[in-house]
Amino acid sequence: MNASSPASPLSVRLSRHFRKFGALYVMLIFPMTLLIVFRYVPMYGIQIAFRNFRITRSIADSPWVGFKNFLKFFSYYDFRNIVRNTLVINLYSLLTFPLALIFALLLSHLPFRKYGKFVQNVSYMPHFISVVVLCSMVIQFLNARVGMINAFLSLFGAAPVNYMAKKEYFYSIYVWSGVWQNLGYSSIIYIAALSGVSPELHEAAIVDGAGIVKRCLHIDIPSVLPTFCILLIMQCGRLLSVGFEKVLLLQNPLNMSVSEVISTYSYNVSLNSSSPQFSYASAIDLTTSVVNLIILCLVNSLVRRLSNNSIW
Repeated sequence: MNASSPASPLSVRLSRHFRKFGALYVMLIFPMTLLIVFRYVPMYGIQIAFRNFRITRSIADSPWVGFKNFLKFFSYYDFRNIVRNTLVINLYSLLTFPLALIFALLLSHLPFRKYGKFVQNVSYMPHFISVVVLCSMVIQFLNARVGMINAFLSLFGAAPVNYMAKKEYFYSIYVWSGVWQNLGYSSIIYIAALSGVSPELHEAAIVDGAGIVKRCLHIDIPSVLPTFCILLIMQCGRLLSVGFEKVLLLQNPLNMSVSEVISTYSYNVSLNSSSPQFSYASAIDLTTSVVNLIILCLVNSLVRRLSNNSIW
């Protein structure tokens, strides 16, 4: 368009824009519909946390109680313990977060490609085991009489230990069984990021005499650092969330003091109770979500200042 000609009307510019990008907008309709229907519409139910909701009445007909359910949760006698257990499990899991990156680096530098592919495929398999089967396997492996772990340790003269009955082992059992299940699958995104590293950088480093460790530190890690930071931010955004299924399956009366977390407490008061307290459980979950959002924003801001990488 000539610089001296008048600006195009808005309708003309929009018409050109949609002719150019119309196919992309059409492709966006389906995922946006799913997002709105399954993520935003259910937010109407958030008000349950502020009402005395009963299943025999609608949400609008339930009496408004304000922050009563939140105060009930904060004044719960075991509040500090379940929050502490949730934080300990998540912080412990956060310490194992870099293992997926280390595993991906090891696979990318294996000299035997076929062996690396074999190890990679084997490491994926535990991810597809259901939580119920995984927990059953863990309980059987750690059985004091017939468990594989105790049978192996007995070869060295060690006495059998009932690990599931000792609360001091619960955190490690939960976290490391999760590492075994998800390590290979979690490394996929790092393997994909490492495949985009230019081979010329490694060739130049080799010519300069750099070994594998220096190449990992100065080429590979800086290349995947943005990916690592984003995944770390998202992991920190779940700091008060622990899936209740696995905890519930590994729970028993002997380790209850360390295995009761926010999600299992919410499940017990809402669905596993003779008098379900849906409003109370909703208040617990809403509190968890709000705190997670605050932590996500804080960690995102901190990571952006330190590494110039962030989600937004």
